[in-house]
Amino acid sequence: MKIIRCQWARDTFPAYERYHDEEWGVPVHDDRVHFEFLILEGAQAGLSWATILKRRAGYREAFAGFDPRRVARYGADKVERLLQFDGIVRNRLKVESAVSNARAFLVVQKEFGSFDDYIWGFVGGRTLLNRRRTLKQVPATTPESDRLSRDLKRRGFRFVGSTVMYAHMQACGLVNDHTTDCFRYGEIVREHRQT
Repeated sequence: MKIIRCQWARDTFPAYERYHDEEWGVPVHDDRVHFEFLILEGAQAGLSWATILKRRAGYREAFAGFDPRRVARYGADKVERLLQFDGIVRNRLKVESAVSNARAFLVVQKEFGSFDDYIWGFVGGRTLLNRRRTLKQVPATTPESDRLSRDLKRRGFRFVGSTVMYAHMQACGLVNDHTTDCFRYGEIVREHRQT
């Protein structure tokens, strides 16, 4: 029996399919994973997700296993070294924003107890279950991602526009945007009902 995936994940390379099948849309409650996706999605701005996914191991190496405490301590010398590392997209603004975002991330953790508690507050603590039949029905932004983006910017985060933050919400399971024909749609709905 043929597996039907979301249109964006069809006919792609194996790591892309694994990402769709095993990670995308699964509710995340681990701050380090949230931080990872903030770095990766910020790096993606203007690029394809495939470009970033192929460099994920490089990002893990460059950004201390996505440990925000360690990244927050990066200074100008470390940034310059990262700009020479070919395992990541070498864009100065994106690399510098990963460091400043780590610092802002720690402030949010301190204020809310965890970044997870903070971000899930934008969806009332539960996955928003959408019923999108086609990729064309999936929006680039929503009122929730608009509010999240504005609040993050107010807190000093960069590369957190509404489109980037909606991608974060999709990836980290704050919304279920698997299309209804995708095999993962029903699995996530069932998991949601069990919690």
